[in-house]
Amino acid sequence: MSLWNYVQGRGETLTFLTYQHASLAFQTVLVGTVAAIVIAMLVYRLPIAASLTVTSSRVALTIPSLALLALLVVPLGLGVAPSFVMLAFFAAMPVIGNAVVGLRSVPPSLIEAARGIGLSRRRILFTVELPMAWPVILTGIRVSTQMIVGIAAIVAYVLGPGLGSLIFNGLSRLGGANALEMALTGTILIVAIALVFDALLVLLGRLTIPKGLK
Repeated sequence: MSLWNYVQGRGETLTFLTYQHASLAFQTVLVGTVAAIVIAMLVYRLPIAASLTVTSSRVALTIPSLALLALLVVPLGLGVAPSFVMLAFFAAMPVIGNAVVGLRSVPPSLIEAARGIGLSRRRILFTVELPMAWPVILTGIRVSTQMIVGIAAIVAYVLGPGLGSLIFNGLSRLGGANALEMALTGTILIVAIALVFDALLVLLGRLTIPKGLK
């Protein structure tokens, strides 16, 4: 059976799995991004803490995702819970480093000028430093999103939602009917999700980054 025939006969199922995969990736990247920015805001003014945070976020990315997922199954069981926690953890890592670097790279002269006109420390953070750091933070979010869309496939190992079930079911049945089509369809749809998310983030950058910072 051809790939096209396989897709035509399973449109509703594929749409549902694609939605699950995209929704899981979006939610975990959102949670990871918020957590990462909060952590960055807490440490960026402390040189040692900032350096340790950036280093730790990079080292954390070397943790095998499947191993972390397996460890989370013990306290959280199978399904959505361990999948969400694992993905949110990895989603935060690229953003933390970029957020800290972006906040620390704001020119001191701008901060002093903001203080000179009477802005509080909090207002300087939200009206000067975060907007200046946003292009760097957004780059981290783009990297995080592409990574998470791909990693989300492995949550099928713990009965998590998404397109990973197509890929692993297909690979486990190689040589059988529709096995190759199943794996290829899952892979192609994951790539499509990644491309759509990246295009949306590029658009977000164009809408939110001032021309002078591009």
